[in-house]
Formats: sequence, structure tokens, C-alpha cells
Amino acid sequence: MNWMLLPLRRYAQFSGRARPREYWMFALFIILVTIVLMIVESILGIGSSDTTRMLGDGQIGFAGQHNAGWLVGLFTLAILVPSIAVGVRRLHDTDRSGWWTLIIFFPFIGGIILLVFYIISGTRGPNRFGPDPVEAGPDAPERQKYGRGQSLNRLALNRRWTTGTIGMSDMSGLHAAALAERTPAGETIEIGRLLDVGGASSQVALDATLIAALADDPDEGIAMAGQIGAQVKLRVGPRWLLASLRTMRLAAPDSDTIIAAVDFLGEGDCEGATGRMVNFRRGVTRYPVPGTPVHPVSAREMRQMYAADDRPHIEIGSVYPTRNIRAALYVDALLGKHFALLGSTGTGKSTSAALILHRICEMAPEGHVVMIDPHGEYPAAFRDAGEIFNVDNLAMPYWLMNFAEHVEVLVSSTGPDRQLDSDILAKCLLAARAKNRCAEGLTKLTVDSPVPYLLSDLLGILQAEMGRMDKAGGSAPYQRLKTKIEELRADPRYTFMFSGMLVSDTLAGFLARIFRLPGGGKPISIIDVSGVPSDITNVVVAVLARMVFDYAVWSRGETQRPILLVCEEAHRYIPSDRVTTGAAVRSILERIAKEGRKYGVSLGLITQRPSDLAEGVLSQCGTIISLRLNNDRDQAFVRAAMPEGSRGFLDALPALRNRECVISGEGVSIPIRVALDDLEPARRPASNDPVFSDLWRETGGEAETIERVVKRWRAQGR
Repeated sequence: MNWMLLPLRRYAQFSGRARPREYWMFALFIILVTIVLMIVESILGIGSSDTTRMLGDGQIGFAGQHNAGWLVGLFTLAILVPSIAVGVRRLHDTDRSGWWTLIIFFPFIGGIILLVFYIISGTRGPNRFGPDPVEAGPDAPERQKYGRGQSLNRLALNRRWTTGTIGMSDMSGLHAAALAERTPAGETIEIGRLLDVGGASSQVALDATLIAALADDPDEGIAMAGQIGAQVKLRVGPRWLLASLRTMRLAAPDSDTIIAAVDFLGEGDCEGATGRMVNFRRGVTRYPVPGTPVHPVSAREMRQMYAADDRPHIEIGSVYPTRNIRAALYVDALLGKHFALLGSTGTGKSTSAALILHRICEMAPEGHVVMIDPHGEYPAAFRDAGEIFNVDNLAMPYWLMNFAEHVEVLVSSTGPDRQLDSDILAKCLLAARAKNRCAEGLTKLTVDSPVPYLLSDLLGILQAEMGRMDKAGGSAPYQRLKTKIEELRADPRYTFMFSGMLVSDTLAGFLARIFRLPGGGKPISIIDVSGVPSDITNVVVAVLARMVFDYAVWSRGETQRPILLVCEEAHRYIPSDRVTTGAAVRSILERIAKEGRKYGVSLGLITQRPSDLAEGVLSQCGTIISLRLNNDRDQAFVRAAMPEGSRGFLDALPALRNRECVISGEGVSIPIRVALDDLEPARRPASNDPVFSDLWRETGGEAETIERVVKRWRAQGR
């Protein structure tokens, strides 16, 4: 009787294999029930006109002359799906696709061929559709799930789950059975089955009551089983396959079965003695088949997965949902392929950036980090760990600019006049550079060469060219350039760059100061550009970024000194295609993003609006660290840049708490959700929000404050 009813218990299960006994015993069951129904119809006189009725779908049937009525018709409909399903599984047993069922539509010959397939024996041992059912027996799924020593009550619960009849009243029994049967590593707790496999993403069916029962488990990993972003594992031969839950839904409104989409993350070896997962690595070499049991991942296994190996790393927080499993970033992978730190305003983005940079500086005290700080937040965080530069001590010579940067600063015309002004500037700038002693002996001097020149020489050359009788056009272009240069020389706001004291050849000293060569135990330079006039801020950043890249290019063959360039508010410097300003800075940062790693230049982008970044730049970042993002467009932009295995975490981006982030990419072994460490107050950036409720209760000292502010305001300095 068990063999006869087995296809009904597996009502719509089209995956797996069915041995001949299961198929033909079900055929016998259909024939017997049909005969009984025919007899009942005859006795009750409810039969219809003579017809030859084939039961099922033509695979399992009984033909005969009878006045068939509605009883036989209802039974035919009831067994239609399980008869097709057991026929498909019978074909699977012979290592044939279920699509062979369609051959029945070929008259006569199709039915004969299909009958031969159903009669022949199945393949010995496992095939592509699952294990050998002859070796497993009719209760193989239950035995594989709970072991040979399981209790009959546990097996009954499983069958009730399979048929959808288990309820919340069985929760305590399920929980007790699960806890009693599991090993310390938790590998034998089955919480569901794999439904389908599709590359990186698949679907599993989970037992909602068992998940609810395990919620109070003392093991943090097992207690979180069934939560979005939680990890589960599946046994595939000698390995455990790790997956992350991405989406969840009820199979039906009154069902206790949850259908969840999962993303495969990697695999680990199954330790022989304990069955635990060890030696975890990214990537999947062998996929499971539908029907494979799904197990939760214990905290002990999570600790082994997330444990940093021998590669250099920094620890920045705890892996969610645990409190004592440390989250590590692999420094070489993090910096070697760039990284991006994203997060809406107020989520702890600046503090998180300071935390990561502090950890890097502690690990590498002779490193070389240059950070562009547009708001003056970070000097407070790195006053003791690095060098702080602003308009008072930056002393960046104007002649460091290449031709494109000169055009952005000196050429103010538009339309056709802009090209004419640029041509005149190129000719006069080259002549001014050629007059310097540093140009002597250079066989290839260009307008981009970082050769010092005097502004007075440039003005003199412009004046001389303007007085020539054979000049193209009138004197207006020359006059515009002269006026702009004289304005810059006279404006004290530009003294840090256009001072007459910056005419000597200080290139080597400037590079040594800014790039920390040598570092002297202070490996980071904070470039505070908050005091730079807004009209040339992009040019200043462009010069600094280009100097980093050009130094790396021209130092090939020397002892390599990799440099990390960090850009806060990166969307201001690498804007999307919708924004056309700041062409020079965008060009160089895009080039660093694409080519920098070849020359030992790492790029770190920090932004609150990733959707405003130039398309393709974020995809060049090998590691993405994302805090909470509230904007739908930003979320979509990050989702497109992150790898597929991170999609389950991405759905949680709007729900992250402050200083909680999702990390994905080369810098971590697998995508993780991290609660970041607290940073000591003295090492935090000056980015705290004002406490209005407290500050608006205080009074006193306003007159002195206003006097000091006005003085600094007028002096244009801090």
C-alpha cells in the first residue's frame, strides 16, 4: 500500500527519480480504484453513455467499455497530476528528460515507445536527476533528512510538512526533535529542501514552523536561519555549498512552507569527523540537485568562514548577526582594485571612512595616503596620525597645472572664442616654460611639462603677441587672458597657488610632502580644500590627482611606492554625464579608476549620492562598502554595480542602522553585513550633527564669537 500511495504523497514532484515498482504499483492502484468506481456507478445507475475512457494522461490508464459517470471523471482529474509526475520521474530513472512524455501524442508508435521506457530498468547509481531510488527505498528523503535512527514521530511530522498539514501546534515537538537529533555543529538540522537550481540563484522551500522554533536557539547562526541575508548550506558530495537568503514568501496563504530565493556564495569541505564546514572559499564548482536538504549555518562555521587567513587584513567590526565574529577586510585586495564607501547623510559615513583609514595607517605606518577633504572634517581625526594641509600651508605652484587645467582657470570665454583663447594660451604658455632654466636640455618640452615659469613672463609674451601686426583676429583674446591672470595674482584668496613666492622649482619637495615620502610614521596627508575658492576647487583636486597618477607612471623601474587617493564627496569630482563642469578632474579620476591599479595607484571613493557618479566608475571599484541608502535611485545604482551574490544584502540597504554596512567584492571572502566598531572620540572627524535642543538653551559670549568670525571672514583664513 505504501508503494501505491507514494506518488500521491509526491503529488506534483516532477524532480527526482521513480523506480519501476513505484510506477507500476500506482498503475495497479488506479486500475483497482477505477474498477470499484465503475461497479458503484453501475449499482447507482449514474453512468453515462458508452465510452472508452483512458485514465490519467495516457501513461497510466485502464480502457474498457463502461457507462462512465461523474465518479470516474472526478477520480481521473484527481490522479492526472501525480500520474504525469510519476511518469516524468520514471523517465528520469532511465536518464531521460521528462519531455519524452510528449511522444504520447504520436499515434500508436508513441505509446509503444513510452511503454518500453517505463518497463526497462533504471540506471544503476546516481544520475543527473538524483540518487538511485532502488538503493534509497520509498522513504529515502525522510531517512536522508533525519538519519536511520530517527523516531517515528519525527518521520510523521516530516510527512505532514510535505503534505502541508503541519500546524503551529506541532512547533514544540518539532523543536525538541530537531535539538535532540542534531550534532553540536548543527549540520543535521534540516529546515527545507532545494526546489530549483539556476546558476547563481535558486529557490528553496523552508519549514516556517521549524524556523520559528529555532529562533530561540542559543547558537546565533541557527537562531537567524530563515532571515533575509542569513546563510544556509547544502551538502553536495564531500562539500558544503553556502547560500544566502535573498527573498522570502509564503507558498500559499494558509501554508507553513516558505519559498525563498537564494544566491550561492561559495563552498567548503565537509570535515569527516564532525560534518562541519571547513576550508571555505569563494566560487561554486558543483551544484546541488533539486530535493537537496537545506541546513542552517552554525556560529562556529560562520567564525571559520569569516576568519581572516594569512593575508594582511584589518578588522573593522562584527559580522551580523553575531557579536563576537570579527569582520576583516583584506588590505591588498581592497586597495589593489579600488573601493567605494557609500551612505546617505547621517548614517556614519565619515566616521566609517576614518575608522578604515585609521586601521590601514596602524597596519602600515609607512604607507602613502592622500585624502581630499572638501569640508574640513578629517583634520580633527588625523591630527596625530598624519599631516594636515590647507590654503595656509599647501603652497601648490600654479605651474604644476597642465594645459587643460590652465584652460579651466584662465579661459573664461565660451563658444568659438574659447577655442581661439585656448590656442593663444597654448602658444604663449609653451614659450614661457621654455624660458626657464629647467627647460634647458629637454628634447621634448610640451605645454603639459611641469616646468616652472613666471607669470610676468607669460604676461610679457601675451603683450608681445598682442602687438604683432600679423596676429590672427583682434586684441580681445589677448586682453581677456591678461586680465584673468592679473586678477588671480592680485586676489589674496589664490595666494596658496598664484603667489610670487612659488616660482622656484619645488616639485620634488611638494611630492615628498604630499605623498609622505618618507612617511615618518604619519602615512596620511589630509588636503583640506574647504578654504579653496569654489571656482578653482575642481582644478586643485585635478592637479593633486594627476600628480599622484603621473608620479606612479614616471616612477616605473624605481622602488614601487603605491599611493592611495581618497576622494570625499566623490560625486562632485566625477559627476554623471548629466553634469558638464570639471572636465579635467573627472578625466583624471576616471583614468585612475580604469588604469590606476596597473601603476600602483589605488582609488577610494566616498559619496552620499552614488547615482550622481559617472557611469562605469563605481563598477571599477572591486570592493563596495555600503551604509544605509534611502534614495531609490541610489539603491538601484549600487545594485547594478554589486555582484549577484550580494543581492540578498542589497534589499536590506534601506533598513540598515547607523554605522552598519554591507560589504561586497574583492576585499572580503563573501558578502557580509557588518556592525562597525566604535571609534574613539579623539579619532573621529568633525562631522557630528548639532544638538539643537541643547544648544538653543545656551547663551553668552555671542559678541566675542561674532568679532572673531568677522575677523576670520575678512582675512579669508582660519
